[in-house]
Amino acid sequence: MAKKKPYNDCLNTVKPVKDALEVINGKWKLAIIISVGVGNERFTDIQDSIEGITPKVLAKELKDLEQHKLIKRIIIDDYPVKIIYRSEPYADTLTPIIYALKEWGINHKKMIAK
Repeated sequence: MAKKKPYNDCLNTVKPVKDALEVINGKWKLAIIISVGVGNERFTDIQDSIEGITPKVLAKELKDLEQHKLIKRIIIDDYPVKIIYRSEPYADTLTPIIYALKEWGINHKKMIAK
């Protein structure tokens, strides 16, 4: 029986990681997911919670996250029409990853500061 080559193990890990990063990579996506996840529903609330993001970029990123089924855009037919954003249940699968990245970031800063 042929032994699996190490580069196959590498490729089998790198490809899905790259696929995941294509969805959440960038300066703003994780911040938007976190903002909406903690309860910011309105466009302006999301924008206010993320320092430095422009309305144009926020709109583009929200559409992108909606296409990936992480954020849901809800139109409330009232006067005036109200648009809110909510996390899809699928976005909850990112919660342990976000907390793991948070812990890693805290520990990394401490390690660098030594």
